[in-house]
Amino acid sequence: MTDRAQLEQREALFLAPHATFSGRSEGRLRPERPCDLRTDFMRDRDRIIHSKSFRRLKHKTQVFLSPEGDHYRTRLTHTLEVAQIARTLARAMGLNEDLTEAISLGHDLGHTPFGHSGEQELDCIAQGGFTHYAQSLRVVDVLERDRQGLNLTAEVRDGIFCHSIEDAAKTPEGRLVYWADHIAYVNHDIDDALRAGVLRRQDLPASTFAVLGEGHSARIDRMIRSLIEGSEGPALRMTAPVRAAYEELHDFLFDQVYYNPVAKAEEHKAKRVIATLFAHFMEAPARLPAEYAAHIDGDGLERVVLDYISGMTDRYCIALFEEFFVPKVWR
Repeated sequence: MTDRAQLEQREALFLAPHATFSGRSEGRLRPERPCDLRTDFMRDRDRIIHSKSFRRLKHKTQVFLSPEGDHYRTRLTHTLEVAQIARTLARAMGLNEDLTEAISLGHDLGHTPFGHSGEQELDCIAQGGFTHYAQSLRVVDVLERDRQGLNLTAEVRDGIFCHSIEDAAKTPEGRLVYWADHIAYVNHDIDDALRAGVLRRQDLPASTFAVLGEGHSARIDRMIRSLIEGSEGPALRMTAPVRAAYEELHDFLFDQVYYNPVAKAEEHKAKRVIATLFAHFMEAPARLPAEYAAHIDGDGLERVVLDYISGMTDRYCIALFEEFFVPKVWR
């Protein structure tokens, strides 16, 4: 049987000197007895997978709101694609795969319903603002396990909080997840936009084809290889030609998909739903579920309302809006 000590010894033998070693973790918010079979980072990964917030990601928007087709990405499938890319990178670069995977699986736990449009609306109307990465950290620190939190290691928590900013994370694994996230969404958002008819293949910037290739798999493979080739030690960089092509595709997506009036035709409705529910609970906190209302005195009403709304799935958010504001048929 392989126990935790043997797994930590394997890390010492096979990981790069600048990797993050589980046996040297800065520890948890609250001390715990280590698991006999798993390293601390493996244990964090398992806690995230078994969390309620992780399960809810399957009904949260990635880009297209409530798509009818079965093959569009959701926030959960995005998360899984990020984890797959991140593990491939970590393995090739001699970094800690378990830490990388835990950060990847937890990075969007605090995301709102309706994707970034929901996040933008909460950020606009909340006095203290709102970001999904800060909420993801709050989810794992406070909200999960009936407000006991998951008590994750410092390295996983840092990676979750810093995943949206290049070079912000303290560990190379956390910085790697930034790139895995961007490689994943740039490529799968192109795939979904083509499937939706928002883009045609000939619309894609032709100048990127020679560098990245034309197909979904080819682009991902080239970006992954570029990051491996361009990085040196803990400094993670794409090679210059691939980074330029990636940034061109990234900017193209913002112009043609993320702000496309066809793809985003329903976003104003989604934002209206979010804003209406927020105002409703701020005015009538008695309508909050008891498990949230119980923490108003300690956390403040706005914080509690943000926790409740940001944790909703798309369909639950819509159903609640209909319950409160859409007339029911009289029987």
